[in-house]
Amino acid sequence: MICILLVAGHGTVLETQIKNDVTGLYAHLAGVPKALLPGVGGKKILDFWWETVNTRQLFSEVYLVTNADKYKHYERWATANDFPVENVVNDGSTTLDDRLGAVADLELAIRSRQLQDDIMIAGDMLCSDQNFDIAQVIRFFRSKSGELAIYYELEEGEKCCSRGIVEVCPESHRITRFLEKPQEGVTASRLASVVFYCLRKETLSYLSDFLLQQPNVEDKTFGRFWEWLINKEKLPVHGMKLPTGFQLIGQVGLSDYTKWLAHYSTKQQEAPAKPITCRSYARVGLMGNPSDGFNGKTIAMTISNFWAEVTLVESQTLVLLPHPLNDPTEFGSLQDLFRISRKEGYLGGLRLLQATCKKFYQFCSKQGIALTKQNFTLKYDTNIPRQVGLAGSSAIVSATLKCLMKFYNLTEDDLPKPIRANFILNVETDELFITAGLQDRVVQVYEGLVYMDFSKQLMDQQGYGEYIPLDMSSLPIFWLAYLGDPSDSGRIHSNVRQRWLNGDADVVEAMKRFAELTDQARAAFQSKDWPRLAQLMDENFELRRSVYTDESLGPGNLRMVQLARQFGSAVKLPGSGGAVVGLCMDSDRLMEMKRAYQEAGCVFCLIVPYMPSDSGVQSSK
Repeated sequence: MICILLVAGHGTVLETQIKNDVTGLYAHLAGVPKALLPGVGGKKILDFWWETVNTRQLFSEVYLVTNADKYKHYERWATANDFPVENVVNDGSTTLDDRLGAVADLELAIRSRQLQDDIMIAGDMLCSDQNFDIAQVIRFFRSKSGELAIYYELEEGEKCCSRGIVEVCPESHRITRFLEKPQEGVTASRLASVVFYCLRKETLSYLSDFLLQQPNVEDKTFGRFWEWLINKEKLPVHGMKLPTGFQLIGQVGLSDYTKWLAHYSTKQQEAPAKPITCRSYARVGLMGNPSDGFNGKTIAMTISNFWAEVTLVESQTLVLLPHPLNDPTEFGSLQDLFRISRKEGYLGGLRLLQATCKKFYQFCSKQGIALTKQNFTLKYDTNIPRQVGLAGSSAIVSATLKCLMKFYNLTEDDLPKPIRANFILNVETDELFITAGLQDRVVQVYEGLVYMDFSKQLMDQQGYGEYIPLDMSSLPIFWLAYLGDPSDSGRIHSNVRQRWLNGDADVVEAMKRFAELTDQARAAFQSKDWPRLAQLMDENFELRRSVYTDESLGPGNLRMVQLARQFGSAVKLPGSGGAVVGLCMDSDRLMEMKRAYQEAGCVFCLIVPYMPSDSGVQSSK
């Protein structure tokens, strides 16, 4: 692939304002082309681009197109920056009136150098973050049939009439319409094109065809070219989005230039970088589980008692820090290693961080989101007890994803909540081969008390279920108990999935019944009918017991259920096993029950529901 940088502009607003500035602060910059104006530490706009594209692994050649008036400036820059001077193309123009136009400048470089390869084109734009991941852009371009145009979402205050506006199909990422500086109201889109494109070698002949139809130089712009190419459906053109927070500075006056300098000065002074810390919470399944993996319905709730917290801070290299307790690499002795491995297993949270980062990059690349080339350090902490079915793994993945979205300025539009839940599930199932359903991920994304319908029709139609937050005011007292040594948890799913796939009538009927119980529980929550909810919780457990059998449930889970019933409390399993959740209507017996669980070697706590209005971010970038 070949990269062509276009810097042949004449008489820009910025040059004129510098020349006319009465303060004298910018007198030494008079006559200097925009792309060579100094930034922080003397780094120029062109330096950013050269640093980004100067890699033989991606580009066989890089060319610079300028004009005769400014040629000497760029020749001097080239010799100082190890840029081949012979690759600086002079278009011969000396004034604004005899300019060729951007498309003609590109066509001149291609024709004069006899270029026959795919081409990336970039301009001398000022923007708030110039550090693109070019390799990701090229991979996205290669994955599509057609051309590529980069765009961003206009910030508040930026007007559509100052930009080329694109309309993009969210599924295919194909640009369906291009409008060059439209008047307000012509389109609802606020997606603006920037001078950053990829063209296939087979398309280069279209440049000459376009120029033959444009007698006026003011029409030989890329905006008019893309209008001609896209709106007349000559070739497919796909779009790749720069994350929210990108800002193109420009009709580029002196105020824009000083704004750019201030941005980089502030960024450089922010040392050390402010950490981004996000939490996700453990959840308890209150009704319907485990039917979430069987096109059923469930109700679950996030709880404040237990959480996973991930912290991200910008750094020179990308670092994943192991947790000293959950990812041990040092042991007191072989016996110590044996005991920790027997209790905790071999897989801590580090693999979850790594898998989430890998999947995040893959997702953004596939969805046409161009990430900045920034590195970071990730670390995590969690107090969610392991192997007791409280969704500890997905909480770490969920918190990591929150951090990545904040760091790269992705919004709800880029990664909506239903898709986010699917993403978290895919990290665990596709990357790490963890057996899991959607319920945990949905409630950890939406937070609070959530009703979920995973019916096959919904999943087939839209790829996710129906997720409805429920009122959390005036909830009854829920409690949680879990095994101190959950050695027989995790076997609970038995062969039920295979039976369900085989169409076993008992299993299919049970999953339908779980859905019915969930709908009845939803009505109980809405009417605050807690005795009815307690009955439904007990029925949920008995239905689960009939399908999975006592052998599969394990003696530890059964003992915890039996203990709750001795004190008249409703009880069920909140997850895959190792814990029970209950609803106690008799507050006097609650403390007696707590002591009984503790004497039986279990941990007992009252549940503190996590309200979604609470902030999951401790500090932000």
